Amino acid sequence: MDRLHHMQVLVAVVDANGFAGAARKLNLSPSAVTRAINELERQLGVRLLARSTRIVRVTDAGARYADDCRRILADVAEADESVGGTHRALRGRLTLTAPVLFGAQFVTPIVSEYLLRYPEVSAVCLFLDRVINMLDEGVDVAVRIGELADSSLQALPVGRVRRVICAAPAYLRQCGEPRTPDDLVGHRIVSAAGVTPTPEWRLIEDGSPRVVKLQARMTTTSNDSAVAAALGGLGLTRLLSYQVAEHLRSGRLQAVLSDFEPPALPVHVLHREGRHASKRVRAFLDLAVERLRADPALN
Repeated sequence: MDRLHHMQVLVAVVDANGFAGAARKLNLSPSAVTRAINELERQLGVRLLARSTRIVRVTDAGARYADDCRRILADVAEADESVGGTHRALRGRLTLTAPVLFGAQFVTPIVSEYLLRYPEVSAVCLFLDRVINMLDEGVDVAVRIGELADSSLQALPVGRVRRVICAAPAYLRQCGEPRTPDDLVGHRIVSAAGVTPTPEWRLIEDGSPRVVKLQARMTTTSNDSAVAAALGGLGLTRLLSYQVAEHLRSGRLQAVLSDFEPPALPVHVLHREGRHASKRVRAFLDLAVERLRADPALN
């Protein structure tokens, strides 16, 4: 059992890129993590981690051994889950995160279906318009919109969304519909910081990138409030297509400058466990990927 514990500690240190993060994940003291790694290296007779006062770097031998440890730990977890039979019900807690509106519109129905299918599983949904550290927060699955930075996370593509400039028809009748990016300068702008952090809209004109600097009449950190302001006729706003899809279909909002939109943003479902994910996580991933890829609003 000590060896399995040492393996768990090593994998946590490698995934967290340090001892402090591993200690938080495992609910251990940093000194206990250090002792476990020292004992494991002593038993193996090889250096697994190269440490300095500032960084922890996994050695080539350590990287290979950590991969083997993941496989072994996954096999042990699989055996534990299967001890009651191959059809034993899944149980435990699943923690996931997604942007606020995306979570409400797309993820919540999937979570509800999943929990009804597996009554012994509970779920914690962190719907936030910011990127959180999955390891530090103990998150199993995340939905991310946009290009991904290089990381050790496993990413499953499920769709793409557009960045749409839109306004209420009444506003466009009153102030005119912009026909080119230059026309935006004369309009009232509602800036949704979650979609565009600065009042600059990046567009494509004649095949080349074009940045339009704007003065926002209203800046908000809430995409919901940007939608509400646009619906109320305050001005033009720029949001992701899924956030305004229902209002565009109903005609309460109208898209403009569609020919100048930049390429669509990818949507991914992320998880940390790779091919060794637990049955609980794998079951959710399978359901989420199937449902999201089939949704026309994301494709």
